[in-house]
Amino acid sequence: MAIQVRAATVFSDMKTMMGPKRADANVCWCLSYRLPSKENVALLGRDRGELVQRLCRQDPPPGVLAYDGDEVVGWAAVHPRADTSFAHSRTIPQVDDVDVWSVWCIRVRPGHRGNGISHHLLAGAVDFAREHGAPAIEGYPVDNNGNRVDLTMAYVGTRKLFERVGFTKVADTTSVVNRFPRILMRLELR
Repeated sequence: MAIQVRAATVFSDMKTMMGPKRADANVCWCLSYRLPSKENVALLGRDRGELVQRLCRQDPPPGVLAYDGDEVVGWAAVHPRADTSFAHSRTIPQVDDVDVWSVWCIRVRPGHRGNGISHHLLAGAVDFAREHGAPAIEGYPVDNNGNRVDLTMAYVGTRKLFERVGFTKVADTTSVVNRFPRILMRLELR
């Protein structure tokens, strides 16, 4: 399997990864951390997909997609922290004034899990941030000590995944996912 990670500029592939079965459904589309809370709650149905379509045309686009050949198999959200809800989070601390980027969602399609695609996605998110001039990149995975994380909550990643790509723990947070504490991990890019 030769996984390639590319900028998320193809909306139809984003729709495959994040879109609902019904276009008018109110699903995340990975906008929960990208938008201020009030704006996220107010954005309904088809408007959510239309926003993602616009984001795919922006520079930088909203993240990266993983491909096995021509088939999209994974997604990672990565963007400057200043443009996300993490910039004002009460549970995820801001440790300094560096214009850090955040990676907050890693998703692999069913049928493709267990093949190391999340590692490719996270490494691709790091490369993407570096190519766009990020001085550092952060993630907020769970510190699960090797215990199983429920698949619906696994999108934040695990400490082990982030360590394998070179991130180190910088701070504790007060955020908890699936009963596991989240930690702030960072990788310096310069």
